[in-house]
Amino acid sequence: MTGRYHEPSWTCCRTDRCSFTFRPGDSPGVGGFAMIPKPPPREGSLGFLYLPPYRLFGESVAGETTCLMVPELDLGIDIGSCPRAMLPSKNLAITHGHMDHIGSLAYYCSQRRFQGMGTARIICDNRVVPAIHRMMAGFVDLEQQRTPYEVVGLDPDHQVEIKNNVFLRGFPTEHTCPSFGYTVVEKRTKLRPEFVDQPQEKLKELKDRGVEITRAFEIPLLAFTGDTAPGPHLIREDVRKSQIVVAECTFFEPDHKQRAKIGMHMHVDDIAEWLRVLECQALVLVHVSRRTDMQYARKRLAQIAGEKNAAKVHFLMDYRTNRARYEAQLAEAEAKEA
Repeated sequence: MTGRYHEPSWTCCRTDRCSFTFRPGDSPGVGGFAMIPKPPPREGSLGFLYLPPYRLFGESVAGETTCLMVPELDLGIDIGSCPRAMLPSKNLAITHGHMDHIGSLAYYCSQRRFQGMGTARIICDNRVVPAIHRMMAGFVDLEQQRTPYEVVGLDPDHQVEIKNNVFLRGFPTEHTCPSFGYTVVEKRTKLRPEFVDQPQEKLKELKDRGVEITRAFEIPLLAFTGDTAPGPHLIREDVRKSQIVVAECTFFEPDHKQRAKIGMHMHVDDIAEWLRVLECQALVLVHVSRRTDMQYARKRLAQIAGEKNAAKVHFLMDYRTNRARYEAQLAEAEAKEA
């Protein structure tokens, strides 16, 4: 290996690939200089957003991993990797079976058991239930022990309760393998208008006689699209009216629309069009490629969607912007308490 001089230090001529650095005064070694390996790269932090009243955190990089968590709902979405912070979530919804979204499922189930957190509950599209059982069975053969877990398979538009009166509903999306999106809805009851002015005694009497004095309604809280191509599922009422929507956007370059179409992913042009009908307070974009600069992505979105629509869009993995936003939220909260 040959070194050449670059002020103020000696470095290998293949600086983009080599982990060795030579400095003036180093003892001679291979090629005339001692080679000291660099430490391994540090793992990135989790993305984090506070969208009152919910916290959303996790990792999501296209082709590498997606794992998201909303602690207030005891809900995780996908488990391509399993940071320790994901473990407290008892409910884990799987959007589809690609490795970067499900690769750490067995580890998640095992660690919850090992850490004394109880049995994991996996919620998924009914079509992938057999494959999940086969995957978990493979680890039984390897470990010679059985990790407990529960699988709840959903048909389209079916739902499961994850907290009191809060339900997770699945709906089919369009991807290169069986895929589901999810909405979180809160179910409430309200007194029918004709009974609003009635005294409590009268209401009790009507109820005892079997009269239906209330009506049920639901509030869409959050929606998660998972990996998907554009389609009618994106304008479902429970998606369109969700307070917070978490969606993938993998491609941002103008000439990458065909790549998005082939991979059945979302392009920034699709997001801009979708924003015209979304009623959400916040749209969180995930699954951005590592090759995409966050500032470029923001600029492209603002150019296409307009500043007003782009203002309610957040990028989960934009650490710098999200940190500044959280610090402003913290300062505002502290000022109110002062």
